[in-house]
Amino acid sequence: MRLVLLGAPGSGKGTQAARLKEHLQVPHISTGDLLRAEVAAGSPLGLQAREVMARGDLVSDEILLGMLEDRFSRADTKGGFILDGYPRNLAQADAMDALLTRIGQPMDYAVQLDVPVELLVERIAGRAKAEGRADDSPEAVRKRLQVYENQTAPVIEFYRAHGQLTVVDGVGSLDEVFTRIIEAIAPEKAVG
Repeated sequence: MRLVLLGAPGSGKGTQAARLKEHLQVPHISTGDLLRAEVAAGSPLGLQAREVMARGDLVSDEILLGMLEDRFSRADTKGGFILDGYPRNLAQADAMDALLTRIGQPMDYAVQLDVPVELLVERIAGRAKAEGRADDSPEAVRKRLQVYENQTAPVIEFYRAHGQLTVVDGVGSLDEVFTRIIEAIAPEKAVG
């Protein structure tokens, strides 16, 4: 099963991806982790990315897509994968869709974790306090959430138009949200 997790910061994507990885027995691919690993390994794309980052620029979609293509070619992704953190905008969604079609691994589901803004602000503030971060004021969090909404709304519509979007209520215990995701994408693998 190939799926992408969509959701605002604080929606629980990373937490649920880790649980889904174990349950579905497919790798969790985070573009941030992938980028760091490629840079650390000194791969050709990692070296390109390191050069871009050293200038203080953002790594291009082309480099990230190249890293994803390489990652999708590994044996452990033949049964599927869970993608987290990408695509973040419509251009990335289009490019990834073209890549997955070309390599014969089309996306099965885009799972959007739906959480009200005020709860997201509360979650991120709690996380910031626990981690000792001062940069997550409620105002800053609301601004980041607005940027996310502006960039990601078209991605959500992209997957809706392709018949791949599944919206899951992201409010509740970790187990409740996990169960909702499994019931939505793989009822035959539901727990319990």
